[in-house]
Amino acid sequence: MRLRRTALAAPALLALAVTGCAPADEESDAADEKSPGSGETSQTAAECAESAAFRTEGRLSIGTDSPAYEPWFVDDDPTNGEGYESAVAYAVAERLGFAEDEVEWVTVPFNSVYKPGAKNFDFDINQISITPERAKVVDFSDGYYSAAQAVITLEGGVEVADIAALTDLKLGAQTGTTSLTAIRDVIKPATEPLVFEDTNAAKQALLNGQVDAILADLPTAFYISSVEIEGSAIVGQFQPETGEQEEFGMLFEKGSDLVPCVNAALAEMRDDGTLAEIEQEWLSDVVDVPELS
Repeated sequence: MRLRRTALAAPALLALAVTGCAPADEESDAADEKSPGSGETSQTAAECAESAAFRTEGRLSIGTDSPAYEPWFVDDDPTNGEGYESAVAYAVAERLGFAEDEVEWVTVPFNSVYKPGAKNFDFDINQISITPERAKVVDFSDGYYSAAQAVITLEGGVEVADIAALTDLKLGAQTGTTSLTAIRDVIKPATEPLVFEDTNAAKQALLNGQVDAILADLPTAFYISSVEIEGSAIVGQFQPETGEQEEFGMLFEKGSDLVPCVNAALAEMRDDGTLAEIEQEWLSDVVDVPELS
């Protein structure tokens, strides 16, 4: 097991820097290789991780919410390596030099993860969309999945040909999500949408007839319609806001020097096909949903 710098050791290292112990050339070289929170490095993921600060020496702490939904996780168990995000997390951990038994999972409610301040994890992975507003107080990795918003209804309930047709519907989504933002900023329904604490509450509201439709990211919507709610259907998908592709990113405490290391890992996985293979294994059925405009 290689030793790495811990977050708690950072003040001591900072003190050494202030007293001028490091030669100027070395400081310059280090700055060229990695800038904390910049998201860029010329090093491999493993090289970058050697000098990065982790919360606990020799361990990688990863946050996600509970319950952990499919197809992102399987059996509500992030530790089994099954499901898209669990598989991606362990693949990144391996690139950073961590064995499976050196990874520990921390439960972090989705609605609080992107609030400013210190974090009790090295990074969080939980279908968190990268947005400029959130990036003011936390850092994000490069995107690891390109997402779209999807509309779920009960079969035979409503017919939707375009986004304008959604404006007269009673809609709902989980609080703090880009699905809720898409309802308010893109669809702009005639009646205020219902806001739910989690996806389970949104699904129950659809079954109870409290809403005509609920919104979720496309893979989650696919799992809801095909597995969780019999007789439901995805009537369409769309890209929110400016039409630019929405992406999920891993979330870090603001200023974390792990960002360039994880970005290097993702780049390696993208280049050698690992990321595509994981997506094919866990999200391959998410196809052929009509696009709404």
